[in-house]
Amino acid sequence: MMDKKLNQTFLIKLLFTARMALQGLILNPLRTTLTVLGVTIGVASVVSLMGIGEGARVAVMEQFESLGTNVIKIAAHNSTYEFHPEIIEELTGRVQGMDYSSPVVNAETRMQWKRSRVDINVMGVNEQFRTIRDYEIIDGEFISSYHVKLRSNVAVVGYAIGKNLMGGRSPIGRYISLDGESYQIIGVLGEKGAGKSDDVDNKIIIPYTCAQKIAEKRTVEEIWCKANSREEANLAVVQLSRIVKRMFNIGENNAPSGGAASGGSADPSVTETMSAGMEMQVTEKRMPMESEEPSIPSSGSSKDVITITNLNQMVQEADEANRVMTLLLGGIAAVSLLVGGLGIMNIMLVAVTERTGEIGLRRALGAQKNDLLIQFLLEALFISLIGSFAGIILGIGGTMIFENYGFDTAISLKAIFIATIVALCSGTVFGVYPAFSAASIPPVVALRRQ
Repeated sequence: MMDKKLNQTFLIKLLFTARMALQGLILNPLRTTLTVLGVTIGVASVVSLMGIGEGARVAVMEQFESLGTNVIKIAAHNSTYEFHPEIIEELTGRVQGMDYSSPVVNAETRMQWKRSRVDINVMGVNEQFRTIRDYEIIDGEFISSYHVKLRSNVAVVGYAIGKNLMGGRSPIGRYISLDGESYQIIGVLGEKGAGKSDDVDNKIIIPYTCAQKIAEKRTVEEIWCKANSREEANLAVVQLSRIVKRMFNIGENNAPSGGAASGGSADPSVTETMSAGMEMQVTEKRMPMESEEPSIPSSGSSKDVITITNLNQMVQEADEANRVMTLLLGGIAAVSLLVGGLGIMNIMLVAVTERTGEIGLRRALGAQKNDLLIQFLLEALFISLIGSFAGIILGIGGTMIFENYGFDTAISLKAIFIATIVALCSGTVFGVYPAFSAASIPPVVALRRQ
């Protein structure tokens, strides 16, 4: 029973002290507004800048994820060292956990549709490329193995092209002209978004055997593969590196021996993007085609001509880099919260000096030190709460303004939570000294100063 009465007494005193704290803020509107403004600017800065950073991180992540999951890209950066498509079956058979692979030929050609002509990017692939890149077909079908073997003039158009050709109607069965030859449209890809998935919305996909004719070559510059899991993708990178080294006769003694993937002679450098994010560069000699005499160039080259990249690792590294950038932006903005906290302390110290008479009168009427300490702490807490609420609204508004000007933004609940907690903590911490100073003034001294 006694404990219940004590609790009721404490609650009544706390409520009365809170009312006194609010009255202290209301009676000095200019001083309160200036103090709240410092906290508001700090919270708004954190919310808006971290929102911009988070939006940029999400945009970059979507760009990379649109390339597909567990995807490995083998690219030749020199036409002399491009691959023969026949090695696709060998790669799929020898690399454990990798069931899909496709040669890729990129070319630019002239497309004619009715009376209009435009330069267009064409991508030659096989039937497995849709699975590798996680493409969705919204109309028609994707190219098949028969289309590849028979070099059929068929095309799958990107979403933007398919939408524009017939004004929104289905273009399936229609014919377009690529490099002077007629191609029948058999499918339309689902929308990926502007700039995503290598801007496939504005590309045309055809069998790589047809793309080789357009590009006027028998080789392919890229091979895209897909592993069954993240762990198998990491292992596949190592296995593919060994296979490519053997194909190009990259050995420790630099002596050409064995078969090759393509013709020519130079000093290739194979860059292998490992699962830990490291790059291993090897500059060695490679073997020309069996029909050619092997030749070793007199001078070496450090330029990477073959790269093997695990796109999962690229996604992870991009995410980590953008998180660091977001934290840096938040840290810079958090300085404003520190300034706001110092403003609370300065203004409240002035308030203690101005309200010495009030403090002495309350002490003379029986108020304890704890009562005054709690009152001034509550004033600092109320200022922080009001400033945080106003800062959140201002920060969200600022984020929307940036979004209207073309920035990628995202409302970060984590940033709002952190900014609010930091503001409340800084307000409370910086309010301790003024509150302690007010509670420590002797009643007689305070009444004399009135």
